Amino acid sequence: MTPASATVGEGLTDRVHQVQTFLVDGGPAKSWVWVKLQSTEGVVGWGECYTAPGRESAIRALAEELGRRLVGREVGAIRHFTSVAYRDIATKRGSLELSCAVSGLEQAMWDVLGKTLGRPVHALLGGPCRARFRVYANGWSYGASGDTDDVDAAVARASELVASGWNALKLDPFRGPWRPFASRDDVRRAVECVAAVRDAVGADVDLLVEVHRRLAPPAARQLAHDLEPLGPFWLEEPVECRNVEALRDVAAHTTIPIVAGETLYSRAEFLPLLAGRAVGIVNPDVASCGGILELTQIAAMADAHLVAVAPHNYNSTALGLAATIQAAAVMPNFLIAEYFVNLADRSRDLVDLPLEPVEGFVGLPTMPGLGIEVDEAAVRGHAAPTRESRSIAPYRDET
Repeated sequence: MTPASATVGEGLTDRVHQVQTFLVDGGPAKSWVWVKLQSTEGVVGWGECYTAPGRESAIRALAEELGRRLVGREVGAIRHFTSVAYRDIATKRGSLELSCAVSGLEQAMWDVLGKTLGRPVHALLGGPCRARFRVYANGWSYGASGDTDDVDAAVARASELVASGWNALKLDPFRGPWRPFASRDDVRRAVECVAAVRDAVGADVDLLVEVHRRLAPPAARQLAHDLEPLGPFWLEEPVECRNVEALRDVAAHTTIPIVAGETLYSRAEFLPLLAGRAVGIVNPDVASCGGILELTQIAAMADAHLVAVAPHNYNSTALGLAATIQAAAVMPNFLIAEYFVNLADRSRDLVDLPLEPVEGFVGLPTMPGLGIEVDEAAVRGHAAPTRESRSIAPYRDET
């Protein structure tokens, strides 16, 4: 059977023949877990699992275990697989690792289904709402450790990105360990960093400020107050996003839009955030929230609450971004998506027809499935190295 001759019925009854996983070197900053799924008709699909430092092996192991359970099942039975993976296999004991593994497998199933039917995934989800998608640059203001670079270096890099066509940049202006009770000096230095970048890039470039859930409400309120004159596009996760009351407290004290949700892994986890009116924007990640379909369902919930969606994508700009854009295509409330510029070169090494930003936008993919072709030989040639564990500060360094 060729994709051009496949029928809808055949696409739904084609079965999973084999699932393989790869731990891929994404460059200095990150390793990726990629999933390859082959159907009984010989169609190959790919997906990406979100990874966190030190948890890559566990995520990969779960993807392999779930993959074994998936063999022999219909490729098109995507919704059923994701539901039973949580209810029956995990017995409703969720985790980051489980959700990441499910997400990668789910994307690969969509990729196979789209290729079998000769249609891009967004066409199978109801069709696109737009022809291009705004993206913002991240990964430019810090190194592999995740610490913010020297302000002068950040300013220089921001200026380079704007000169190359970017019009939206995100940075985390805080240094060092994540501590909730930041000092006044910590907040002041963060604001000064954002101010320096704003002065360099001008008023027409959108600056997105990331806080990574590190602050308690008093410091977060102070930060928001001091940032307001700089006109940030948003303030991302100033406090722990599962503490809805704390998040709503910060939102009530600022005119800066608040975004949160990258560490939430299902519709159920997003519901309190939306029902609590704590944010104006949510940022689920297609490689950790449960996959493409789950991301679209989270977006539909957000739309009903008049909340925009800005998908998180600390994944490759190959598979992760491709899956993100397929889901974003069917969202009326899509706002902007994440693009890690420090992961782009390695991503280009591994796929044909990558999604390339032009003047801050990527276009709508039109090829079947996820819309890209993975070079498996290149993937195998870029196996991830063993990475050093992140150091933990001793108690004597605490202040």
